[in-house]
Amino acid sequence: MVRTKRFSDLFITIFAYTICIIMAFLCLVPIIHTIAVSLSSKSAASAGMVSFWPVDFTLASYTEIIKDDQFFRSFMNSIYRVLLGGAINLVLIVLSAYPLSKSTKYFPQKNIYMCFFVFTMLFSGGLIPSYLLVSKLKLLDTIWALVLPGAVNVYNIILFMNFLKGLPEELEESARIDGASTFVIFLKIILPLSVPGIATVALFTIIGHWNAFFDGIIYINSQEKVPLQTYIQQLTTEIRSDTLLTPEERARINEVSSLTFNAAKVFVTMIPVLIVYPFLQKYFVTGLVMGSVKG
Repeated sequence: MVRTKRFSDLFITIFAYTICIIMAFLCLVPIIHTIAVSLSSKSAASAGMVSFWPVDFTLASYTEIIKDDQFFRSFMNSIYRVLLGGAINLVLIVLSAYPLSKSTKYFPQKNIYMCFFVFTMLFSGGLIPSYLLVSKLKLLDTIWALVLPGAVNVYNIILFMNFLKGLPEELEESARIDGASTFVIFLKIILPLSVPGIATVALFTIIGHWNAFFDGIIYINSQEKVPLQTYIQQLTTEIRSDTLLTPEERARINEVSSLTFNAAKVFVTMIPVLIVYPFLQKYFVTGLVMGSVKG
């Protein structure tokens, strides 16, 4: 009986690891293929010869991306957007989720505010009213047009609110008995215990701001102010038919195809997220699991 149980546990473990390995492989395959295409020649990529290893290795696509100074300006614009927008998002998420996580005993108007927040998830004014509002507030062509319209993310508020509901209420009650104010409790007890939840919503916020491109197309008019994703979205592979190009520049451009160039763009935009994610990964699962304890 014991031997059968051990065999059953071993089988379940092997099966679970096998599934995890398969899922990890399926996630890595598109990334590996994208990198291989971006490092391959125009003819090899166009002919569909590239699978998981570069064919006729070349850095022409990456050279074409980083050659323009606009790439670095847009990169810094996106970094600025992530830092500013992420800070605003986190402050508003934490300040909104904390009171909403309390019962109606401590926050009688809780249900009213929850209905208001949920309503904004289901209905919106639409693109044209949003543009008119941003225009009337004179935010067009500024970084504020990119970070303020989405400053209050209701999904992340609900996620963090549910995380806070999983914290023991006895901690706050004990602190109140000792004479601590609500601000002190929030600052010295709630926030330190909420690091997994904050890291989770921070990751969602960072990725959201980094990947956003459509609002840059709508609200930003100056080319030097566009974020990286908008800049990459606007790039085309029919690169300059300018008669002033030198023979060397013509030869380099001819090495780039839409497949290799787009693959290089996709990989470049993944790099910052791949750098940040490992530092937040240890909090990510914990934040989601603990955030789902209570609804």
